[in-house]
Amino acid sequence: MHMSAEEFRRYGREVVDWIADYHSRIESLPVQSTVEPGGVRGLLPAHPPLAAEGFDGVLRDLESVILPGITHWQHPSFFGFYPANASGPAMLAELLSAGLGVQGMMWATSPACTELEQHMLDWLVELLDLPAAFRSDGAGGGVIQDTASTAILTALLAALHRVSGGEVRRSGVRAGAYAVYASSQVHSAVPKAVVMAGLGEASLRTVPVDPVTQAMDVGELRRMLAADVAAGVRPVLVVAAAGTTSTAAFDPVLEIGRVCREVGAWLHVDAAYAGVAAVCPELRFVNAGLEYADSYCTNPHKWLLTNFDCDAFYVADRAPLLGALSVLPEFLRNAASESGAVVDYRDWHVQLGRRFRALKLWAVIRWYGVEGLRAHIRGHVTLAAEFAAWVRADKRFELVSASLGLVTFRLRGGRTEELHSALNGSGRIYLTHTRVNDLYTLRFAIGGTHTGGAHVGAAWELIAGTVTGMGELDRPERGMRPEPEIQPDS
Repeated sequence: MHMSAEEFRRYGREVVDWIADYHSRIESLPVQSTVEPGGVRGLLPAHPPLAAEGFDGVLRDLESVILPGITHWQHPSFFGFYPANASGPAMLAELLSAGLGVQGMMWATSPACTELEQHMLDWLVELLDLPAAFRSDGAGGGVIQDTASTAILTALLAALHRVSGGEVRRSGVRAGAYAVYASSQVHSAVPKAVVMAGLGEASLRTVPVDPVTQAMDVGELRRMLAADVAAGVRPVLVVAAAGTTSTAAFDPVLEIGRVCREVGAWLHVDAAYAGVAAVCPELRFVNAGLEYADSYCTNPHKWLLTNFDCDAFYVADRAPLLGALSVLPEFLRNAASESGAVVDYRDWHVQLGRRFRALKLWAVIRWYGVEGLRAHIRGHVTLAAEFAAWVRADKRFELVSASLGLVTFRLRGGRTEELHSALNGSGRIYLTHTRVNDLYTLRFAIGGTHTGGAHVGAAWELIAGTVTGMGELDRPERGMRPEPEIQPDS
């Protein structure tokens, strides 16, 4: 009944060929799936097969059933959300991880799984010029989480343990005793983490932002903290964004960190998208203030060519993290753990089991090298600067922001949502939106593995041409693409 080695070789070759062909033809496919709700399920049998069917049917149905229901995140004209890079070496390493089938919950269950991960996280400290406190040879260290959402929850649990002196672990969260602070632009994972940790929605303080920069107002943060302290509420966690989801805005981490130190609040810096840009020395402004961070995360699976999921999460002091999350039943006891000479990553996050994700980082960093990774980031930052210049020069548009690989813009006159629908409906590009100062705004995120100048240029021609087709809008000569007026690191 099991797949033999020869069958595995045969179908494995077919799967690899299919993936290679998919990436070769991806530009011929509509970027966004056009299926209606229920369209995929309608093509699936109502009941599971009674007899074994083999693998040929799976490959056949992959093409006819699954592919029409895919929005192609790896399409070079996918400009929505933030990039979700997949690359050849990362995909092959993912296959190796699946083939090894490692359950890396402890050092003893596969030493290589733990030690390669420690080493890769230390490599990232060097590559991104992160504080030395995040290295594994000190009091802190790094671990691979699945996503930044899990990293935020984990940071909150560690912060609760520290601020309560372990009381939360022993007795639970007292209603109204603690507060968490984040700006109005912070990721939705923060309110979700607050709810999951049992603090309740009322414990989240939403700090206003500067209407121009969209960065946290530190004066308002200080005022909120002082009011809570005066009322007997303990500040637990402040989440600062180094590149918000909406506009890639940067909170003033240095100032926020100083305020956190004054009141004893844990500072978590969420750099899920922007953090990997620090592989380029000229972009290391994204690290400003990290010396004050108690924890930090960035996602190689967004913009560093490492396919989903792979979040690099660091703590400057691992003691509160381990204090909050360590549970040791008898069946997990072993000599290596009790010696204190190894790290057991089961204590560094919510789940017990864990995959061998470090193989992806190892393969990517070795394949591309530091210079290759820098070229990847620099190319997209340059393209974003060019795109922002085209938007700025076209009087029909308002440039809202330009930060790293993300440009946000809207139509003057309030028809941006109509434009958005037309662009995504074309199947040629895919954009997502946000609201900035309550106005509908398009996000144009450049970062796909194979996205180049031709794709960005074609996207601008489509956008400008679509607006022309909408009529009643003043426009420059069609097809004119002004020269860029801003520098890549602006």
